[in-house]
Amino acid sequence: MTIEKHGILAAMALFVLACCLPATAQDIQLQTAHSSLRINAKGYITSIQDKKTKKEYHPKGTISPILALQKDKKPILPDGAKWLKTAGELQLHYPNGSVARLKAEQKGDYFRFRLLSLAPRNGVDNVVWGPYNTTISKYIGEIISVVRNDDFAIGMLGLDDNTTSGPAVDGGMSQGFYIIHSPDPVKYPLPDSLYEGQRFRIGGDGMNDVAFYSHPEEYFRYMNGNGVKLEPSFGAAITMHSRDRRKPATIFYPLFNDFPGIKSPRHMELTPVDVDFIGSSIALYACPDTLGLKVIEKIVKNEGLPYITRNGKWVKDPENFEIDMAWSGRHDSLVSYANQLGLKAVQDEGMGEYYTNPADRWAGKRVSLNGEKRPITALTAETNKHGIAYGLHTLCTFIQPHSSDVQPVPNSGLCTVLKTEIASAVSATDTLITVADTSYLNESGGWDDNRTNVLRIGSELIKYRGVTTQKPYTLTGVVRGAYKTVAAAHLAGDTLSKLQVNCYSGFIPDVQLGDEYALFYARLLHEGGMNYIDFDGFESFTYQGHGQYPFKRFLRVMFGELQRLGVPYLRVMGSCVFEGNWHYMSVCNVGGGNHMFDPVRNKWGIEGKDIRYSFNSNYFPCTFGIQNIQQDWTVQTIENLQAKSIAWDATYMLGLSEKSVEQRQDKQQLFRAFRIWQDARSAGVFDRQLKEEMKEESHRYHLEQLDADTWTLYRVQANGAHGQPRKLHRQRAA
Repeated sequence: MTIEKHGILAAMALFVLACCLPATAQDIQLQTAHSSLRINAKGYITSIQDKKTKKEYHPKGTISPILALQKDKKPILPDGAKWLKTAGELQLHYPNGSVARLKAEQKGDYFRFRLLSLAPRNGVDNVVWGPYNTTISKYIGEIISVVRNDDFAIGMLGLDDNTTSGPAVDGGMSQGFYIIHSPDPVKYPLPDSLYEGQRFRIGGDGMNDVAFYSHPEEYFRYMNGNGVKLEPSFGAAITMHSRDRRKPATIFYPLFNDFPGIKSPRHMELTPVDVDFIGSSIALYACPDTLGLKVIEKIVKNEGLPYITRNGKWVKDPENFEIDMAWSGRHDSLVSYANQLGLKAVQDEGMGEYYTNPADRWAGKRVSLNGEKRPITALTAETNKHGIAYGLHTLCTFIQPHSSDVQPVPNSGLCTVLKTEIASAVSATDTLITVADTSYLNESGGWDDNRTNVLRIGSELIKYRGVTTQKPYTLTGVVRGAYKTVAAAHLAGDTLSKLQVNCYSGFIPDVQLGDEYALFYARLLHEGGMNYIDFDGFESFTYQGHGQYPFKRFLRVMFGELQRLGVPYLRVMGSCVFEGNWHYMSVCNVGGGNHMFDPVRNKWGIEGKDIRYSFNSNYFPCTFGIQNIQQDWTVQTIENLQAKSIAWDATYMLGLSEKSVEQRQDKQQLFRAFRIWQDARSAGVFDRQLKEEMKEESHRYHLEQLDADTWTLYRVQANGAHGQPRKLHRQRAA
């Protein structure tokens, strides 16, 4: 499942003595406004230095190939480099005879590297940027390949859709797992039984959020990607790669979460995509951590990466980290509540999950206004007037069995995991079907082994249980004409395709059909006047076996169509943050309740702790998930929720309905307290030092508003008394 660790370490060891020598005239020196980079005559980075402090961030005694090649999962490291200064090109030579030409540029705040050519190919199927070793490991940005500490950040961004985070692994996806890594060794020391970098599997069966996040200790660090690898002996290493997706390949289907109950991974014969690694490019940045997000924003704008803005500001700007509403029930008070609370985005959780179905565009989704069921546009006509983004909770590209893409004629673009042939002709009623080979047909279901096995032959779908292991290879438990398809006669040699099934026993589009789904969603949102979407099931793209690439392709097509339709902004939420969707997402308010954050006790839950570490390290807002208003909530509960979300730059969805609100006697007090904090948040009155103080779990606060530009903050004592008042003043324009 991973690049062969021993192979790359052994290959690197051969070059350590030769490559880690003092700088020579042959070394290539590059610099930005913040850092200098040295590449030696072998093609390895040997120095990453802070220009201001002269501090060295590349660990001594290690080497970092600027570009490695990979063939059949084995690394090929450069053994020579030539700098063509006039052309600004770096020529790398490899022991297999390949020569790579790289364009190397100094872009002010970052370095830009682009692969211009590789000749001869000699069977190379991946190119790998790195791993680039660093001495930094405090904050691990495993999603977008960045390492950070309180002083400095080193990271890289892929500048094309095919260049994605992490080393080249099967399916391009890393598993979710835990490592031991203390965020503060003094405050959270490791017990003697554990050591830095130690790996653990995650929770239970994955049927709920708690099963994913199962270790409450602060030194258990949940890993949502493999863009960074902790290296306890010196720090951490960052990596990206690009694949030749045109080549057929048999992979292990990526088990993107390492559950103890999951069996061995399934094989998958990748469907080729017309995408190559020539042109792969990265932006490498090394700068003070306080400037990290601003440098990333410059890269995004300069290099034409997806630059999503709201109110003229990038969605990754903390000023855009705002609270949303999760609505349920009838919709009459939705706009009124949102306006009273100062909320500008509403996700309609009460509508249930929306599954894409070309034959039933709206799937019966209607809003309830004045006791009548009406089209969604009846509500969005009002929300849009008030600048409130409204949207649906969807299951992304999970295809239900009753979809018109499944029955009565299955779409040819349904994702497959293997193809074989039937060995003998069958009639429309035969259940005795023999196949040319077993072709992993006994591997059941998807990653979760849900025992769903479906074959497509012509326009017919067939369910089966398994296949005999002795000739003639015969399918068992056969059901003909499944999913209301028409059973038909088939000839010997006809192609039999096993379909990729999802964890809900439905199906998945392949990469090309995913383009059609992207267009479908864009047009649906535009037609419904919606500018918010919750892509629950965002991980559906991992089923295609092409890693992060399908995320980027789908979202690029969808946003391109929205732009063509004149939609200025789409707020994207989802079930997960990967490198493939990071640029497009505004928030990720997954989970909910006390396993995220308990505002009554003012305590983080396990999932909240894990997501906080991961998201914050990756320049993404952490979350409290959905916080449904509860009967035992008081005004102080609301203040706890708001104070802690501001302290951590966290987002969440406030779960409301008319029923839950109107039965409360203290509705106005709750709304008033929430709005005071909301207005103070928008005014930017909380500086960095104050936020650090407010992060302490035991700290509770009360906030009062004096006028449009001034607030008074009180620390609430254990006995409920208010401490000394602290004046806070507006820092942002109203």
